[in-house]
Amino acid sequence: MKLDPKSYDKMVRQALPHSPVGKDCLWAFFVGGGICLAGEMLRQTYLTWYDAEMAGTLTSITLIFTSAVATLFGWYQKLATRAGAGTLVPITGFANSVVSPAIEFKTEGWVTGIGAHIFGIAGPVLAFGTLASWVWGILYWAMSKGG
Repeated sequence: MKLDPKSYDKMVRQALPHSPVGKDCLWAFFVGGGICLAGEMLRQTYLTWYDAEMAGTLTSITLIFTSAVATLFGWYQKLATRAGAGTLVPITGFANSVVSPAIEFKTEGWVTGIGAHIFGIAGPVLAFGTLASWVWGILYWAMSKGG
């Protein structure tokens, strides 16, 4: 049976489950906002005892640790299944992207399992983020010299 592209697209749309886009977007918005709100609440709490720099550092550490523990117990994945992109708030999403492969490949050993795969997801983000910062830094430097 040979299908033209339009017929194939129609069959695919009928076979796929309906995705409530509005509801999914609201979940992502509120979960992502909730993570950010929790971070700000932590920062404000830490500000009662520490200066702004230390409070920010402790907030980051707490969010990373909480995300790593949630990933370890499978809670982060359950939340991500429901909230989608809302869990990709940079610091918690990054921690999850490092811990997940470490858990998945731990049976293969420290070097060939965890060591080889731990940055499988986060590695490209680090590499291209570093490259982008260099490019923008050079452009900024060049523009500041010219003007």
